[in-house]
Parts: sequence; structure tokens; C-alpha cells
Amino acid sequence: MKKVRYGMVGGGLGSYIGDVHRHGAMMDDLAVLCAGCFSRHQEKNLETADAWEIPQDRVYSNYQEMADKESCREDGIDFVTIATPNSSHYEIAKYFMERNIHVLCDKPVTMTVAQAEELKKISEERSLLFAVPYAYTAYPAIRQARQMIEEGVIGKLIYLRAGHPEDWVISSVPEEPSGKLPWRFNPEMAGESLCSADLGTHAEQLVEQFTGLTIKRLLAVFNTWPDYLPLETNVTALLDLGDGVTGELWASQIAIGKECSPFIYVVGSKGALEWNHETPSILKYTPNNEPTRLLSAGRDYMTKESNSMVRVSAAHHEGYFEAFGNIYRPFCQNLLALKEGKPYQGLPYPSIQEGLNGMKFVHACVESNRRGSVWVDL
Repeated sequence: MKKVRYGMVGGGLGSYIGDVHRHGAMMDDLAVLCAGCFSRHQEKNLETADAWEIPQDRVYSNYQEMADKESCREDGIDFVTIATPNSSHYEIAKYFMERNIHVLCDKPVTMTVAQAEELKKISEERSLLFAVPYAYTAYPAIRQARQMIEEGVIGKLIYLRAGHPEDWVISSVPEEPSGKLPWRFNPEMAGESLCSADLGTHAEQLVEQFTGLTIKRLLAVFNTWPDYLPLETNVTALLDLGDGVTGELWASQIAIGKECSPFIYVVGSKGALEWNHETPSILKYTPNNEPTRLLSAGRDYMTKESNSMVRVSAAHHEGYFEAFGNIYRPFCQNLLALKEGKPYQGLPYPSIQEGLNGMKFVHACVESNRRGSVWVDL
């Protein structure tokens, strides 16, 4: 089987998201981890390489050295996975792309809209692939919903509600200041937003991938708890998606009782569709004035595209690693096709365009709240 070679910046031993990336990449045996700069601390860097069987001569002390040397090797990496704090995404992605190395970068892809626009421009000018792992959009049930909407099963879209509530801030951050906070609370490393960027972008992408619509304008209100934090921990937004479709989006890090609960509910003139991460293999379909039907991933009645994303038999639940795999698989397949000069005919995946959309969403939320919760165009 033909495979692509990749390296990783960040994500060393002890990193949750780095481990998720690695398992997602190996899910379909299409990518081989060959190189890395896994940590700023060389001891941990080497320890990670040893654990993952990376040759010592392909373990780098910084990302610049990695990009420079890998781009000159005949067996150099085809793409890099960037699993570092937000503030470094732009400079790392730009450096690798300037050496003609494809990129898969965690969200938010940059700190500003302008930076995301520049990465998109470089990607297009150099014909480089750029993927963003919005993994909650990569479940088979989401693909099923998108096709049903495109085929008009629920009629003309009227309204939607989407969200990503969690409770990690209110359950782990003290009510009064006490010691040093993690980097996510530092505007210099996280950017101008905490909750909108961290969780709101996932909900924004659920809207886009589920329906095919993009947000045209929004009105946002922020809450911050504890109030000494410099960035918001709860976001409520009204959405205008054009053509008479409206909605609401809620992202929260203070939602007691919600561990990780992305959801979306879409109403059309002929019916409704609903999905919740707590039961990710089930898509609820309710035709107007009829009983609700539970569509289960992997069953014969699901679409071909949806079932192509399923790795276990029906009624066996797939999880987060598999969702990441559903980002890596089409990305790697696209890259293999590109290397062979063939057209890519596989499933879509979130690209730098979706990363740019996410940054526009974050900036609009921040600007709307700053101006007293007014409508802001994206």
C-alpha cells in the first residue's frame, strides 16, 4: 500500500491532542510518522522519539531546522501536523509551506483573520494541501445529514441551533485567583478569544459541514466566569445564514453537567435533523407530523458516502480517534493523488478555507460583544 510520510511539531509524550493526531493518522495505514520536533525541551523531544521509534537523526530541536532539513531529503516528509499552542500555528505553517511541505494544523489556525488569509493565499499559490481537523464534523452521521439536506429530504431550511458546551473551566479553575493559569487563558498565546476560538469554532463548523451553509452575520454576547479571567468562557450568538435561515449558537466552558457535548438541530419545511456527540452514531430524523426515526451509522439504509466512513459494524460505536481518522484519511488520499498527478475523487475534509471561516467567526464574536452585542458581518 502506498503511504505518505509526515512529521509532527508539538504533541510529544503527555500531550493529549498529540496522541489523538497520531492515532488518527495511523487509523487507515496511509501515513507514517518519520520525523518531529515534539517539544521545546530536548530531553522530552528525544524521549518521545524513542517511544515512537523515530530515528535520532530526524528529531529536531526546532521547527525551522526540521522544515529546512526535511525539505532537502529525498525521503523527506510530505506533510507536517502542527499540534502546538494557538500563537505559534501561523509562523510554523507558513515556514513549512514556504518549503513546499503540506500542512495539517490544529484550530484555530491563526491568531488573526489576516494571518489565515495569508496562509490560504500561500496554499493556493503553491498548490499545497492544508487540512484543519474539525473532528466533530467527521462522524458518518454528519455526512448522512449533509446529503439528506442537499437532496431536499427536510425541505427548505428555516432554522438551526448548534452548540458545544463543556464544563472544564467551572470544574477546574478556582473562583478566586490562585497560581499560574494554563496557556489557554493567556491572550498572548490564545488570541483575542477563549471560548469562541476553543469551542465556538467547532459549533460553527458543525453548522457548515452539516448544512452546507456559512454564517453571513452574527450578534454575540460573552460571559466570563470566574470574572478575573481575561477572556470569555461562555458565548451566545444569534446567526443569520442568508436566504431567510436564522439560528443560534452556544459555546460554553462553564456548562455544568456537560463534559463534551457538541450538538446541532436543523429545522426544514418538511422535517428536522438532530445530532448530539453524546450519541455520535445516531442521526435523528423527524418528518413533519410523523414519528422520529433514529438512523444508525453503518446500516444499509445509510448513504454510500456515510458508510464509507464507518470502521466498525452497525450498533458498535465509533469514537474520537476514528473521527480524527476521517480527517486524515481523505487528506492523505488527496496527497497521494496529488503526488501521482491524478484528480482527487474522495470525500471532502475541512481545509484552510474552513480555518479562515473559523477565524472570521471568532473575530465577529469578539467585535460584536465589544460593540455592545450588535450584528457584525463575516
